Amino acid sequence: MHIETFFPYRLAVVAEAFSRQLVAVYGREYGLSREEWRLLFLLEDAGSLNSSQLAQRTTLDKVQVSRAASRLEAKNLITREVLGSDRRLRDYAITETGRGLFLRAFGQVEARAEEIFAAMPAADREALERGISALDRAIAAVTRPEAGHGAAFPRPPDAPGEPAE
Repeated sequence: MHIETFFPYRLAVVAEAFSRQLVAVYGREYGLSREEWRLLFLLEDAGSLNSSQLAQRTTLDKVQVSRAASRLEAKNLITREVLGSDRRLRDYAITETGRGLFLRAFGQVEARAEEIFAAMPAADREALERGISALDRAIAAVTRPEAGHGAAFPRPPDAPGEPAE
């Protein structure tokens, strides 16, 4: 067997290549790391989230969330507040400055993603979107972390037009 033909490897390589195309926009133009981008994206969508919610909704661990949040706070893009007596639990919110920067960056990131997708035939793009949804559902169906079978992972909401399970 060759690694180049092993599906998990191919999927990881293509996902990384796609991600790097987007990082080139928000990283170069806006000085954001992947972790910072993810946090801004989640906070722009939700308005505010606590540290547990952030860790559940992203593939970042708590240390990555904390470090990215520190950098975003230093840039005045988010705020952090300690929640109650547990100093480990924090509430994160996007600032108006953060929202403005995110929206400017998002327009350019979305344009880059669309440029890539436009290079694909429409039928291939639709098949890819269906395939990603199907792979997500299959992983969820066979994952039982409580039984030692697989690891918990954040799941995206169902794609538009797909039945919820």
